[in-house]
Amino acid sequence: MTLQIALRHRFAGFALDVAFDAPPGVTALFGRSGSGKTTVINAVAGLLRPDTGKVTSDGLVLLDTAQGVNLPPHRRRIGYVFQDARLFPHLTVRQNLLYGRWFAPGGPGVGLDRIVDLLGIGPLLSRRPGALSGGERQRVAIGRAILANPRLLALDEPLAALDEARKAEILPYLERLRDEVHLPILYVSHAIAEVARLADTVVLMEAGRVTAAGPAAALLSDPETAPGLGLREAGAVLSARVSVQDDDGLTLLDSTAGPLWLPRVAAPPGTRLRIRILAQDVMLATVRPMGISALNILPATVRDIRQGDGPGALVRLDAGDGVLLARVTRRSALALQLAPGRPVFAILKAVSVAQENVGAGG
Repeated sequence: MTLQIALRHRFAGFALDVAFDAPPGVTALFGRSGSGKTTVINAVAGLLRPDTGKVTSDGLVLLDTAQGVNLPPHRRRIGYVFQDARLFPHLTVRQNLLYGRWFAPGGPGVGLDRIVDLLGIGPLLSRRPGALSGGERQRVAIGRAILANPRLLALDEPLAALDEARKAEILPYLERLRDEVHLPILYVSHAIAEVARLADTVVLMEAGRVTAAGPAAALLSDPETAPGLGLREAGAVLSARVSVQDDDGLTLLDSTAGPLWLPRVAAPPGTRLRIRILAQDVMLATVRPMGISALNILPATVRDIRQGDGPGALVRLDAGDGVLLARVTRRSALALQLAPGRPVFAILKAVSVAQENVGAGG
């Protein structure tokens, strides 16, 4: 399913003017708080009527202000999950889930048992929302939305109110939904780690405008868009497969950039992964280093260099079939004579890649 979105709307002190396509998969609207992300999905879901706009889903017109078309929310069939779960407190988890099924139109949809299994909420079915953790409530809210048999899911920062432990708990379930249910998802977030793990497409927003849009791996690894993402968070996204689980607690991955050793990844050999490597964790050398503790030394070639006004430079590297980013000082770039086409070695400590930057899929 492809979603076409073109919206204009003005609030006091803020103007939204966006146009983009959301192809199949997970499309993440990424940007700082106040950039207009929630306004976009509210308009898509029918909770906000924009001043002007058009929204179509696989040819079905959900909104066209020029033609006077504005389908009400229940006819748009969009499963909306808010930051707070908004479950019915007097109903059990099972009853909350079946409430979503009650609104489902005819036709095939994902069954209750399947959703309970995918989201790991079987032990919770008899409980009421007050007895659930924040992460459990969000899983139930997502399940209820899916059981309404929507044409797409709209998730408005579903992890924003959770602590890091609860985020780590729920992210694998979101990855399972993406990979196994294949329901299109419009995902709002200002957390780059979530976006890198989940998104197929990224729409970068700033002050009510789209500043960049494209495939997640390409956009997140592009020095031109890195300032909008936050230079300290700049990094590359690699596809990988688990190759070997070693006895010393390390896992060997076959990645698009070459073989990578990481701390134990809890997955069997052959599992597809998505790895995010921060630019600030990558060192560069013009000759292969010897006698160092870093386990990952990848041959690479400089593709381009972005130098800002400060002392730093962001170097994009071609490594194998993948792309890496390295953040170095301008002094280092000059000393190493870095330039497009220059062969180098990218050096990465195994322990540099945090668990939050290793996800399913790839």
